[in-house]
Amino acid sequence: MKKKITIIGIGGQMGQWFAKYFLANDFEVTGYDTENKTQGKGIIHADSLVGGILKADYVVLCTPTRRTPEIIRLIAKEMKRGTYLIEISSEKSKVVASLSKMPAKINPICIHPMFGPGAKSIKGQNIISVPVKDAKKELAITKELFDGANFVTIDAIEHDKKIAVILGLTHLMNLVFANIISKDEKMLLTEKMSGTTFRVQKILAESIMTESPELIETIIANPEIRRVAEELWKDIGRLLTAVQESKTEEVINYIKTCQEKLSANISLEDSYKKLTKMVNAIEK
Repeated sequence: MKKKITIIGIGGQMGQWFAKYFLANDFEVTGYDTENKTQGKGIIHADSLVGGILKADYVVLCTPTRRTPEIIRLIAKEMKRGTYLIEISSEKSKVVASLSKMPAKINPICIHPMFGPGAKSIKGQNIISVPVKDAKKELAITKELFDGANFVTIDAIEHDKKIAVILGLTHLMNLVFANIISKDEKMLLTEKMSGTTFRVQKILAESIMTESPELIETIIANPEIRRVAEELWKDIGRLLTAVQESKTEEVINYIKTCQEKLSANISLEDSYKKLTKMVNAIEK
């Protein structure tokens, strides 16, 4: 008999990705979404939130982070005993608190897939597992569901701190970059003049802009981002002031220090080679 999985928020990009993934892995997939139409061949449409989860063996929440704790409270008591409630939000502290308060009959699975809906396969993709009640059991179930992925286990507080840099800072910088280039009335000329760095940065910024405004806002609203964003703002101001005041040595020392610290963990030359390969692959 097929295992039954219900995806709440199935109309969103990640909801659709999970639907296709679980259908391909021989699950019976039920979908519910209040904002987007349930799409996809073979998907059962649920008419209500609670109705969609009553018979499910697994429930996946592909819902906005701010709504996730509320939805957990709404459905946890209605889910059948032994069900796994899986949530994938990008901010974990409040969500883990809600998962921890669920009835003992429900098994929490708190993960953060570090890939987008464009992923062709689960193999080699990174998935962060955040322990809620039983770290060993929760990770084992996650590995079973997503065989072939890479896994990192980290607690909710440390997760949010790391994600502030991994997603928050990158989204913040690229959002502002995208806003600036969107005002360029001679973009075709800019592109003709551009080199490797600009082309790669532009593609990255534009790809981030394919995400929903709600998701981007959630990512940069991570409370932990304030610390790194303030450091970014402070250093930009410091460097601009130093340049304007012709403090060349101060700027060069800043760059050298950065190069030395990065080189302690990675090869900068290898990174440049990878960048060149990326550009060559894109332009083929």
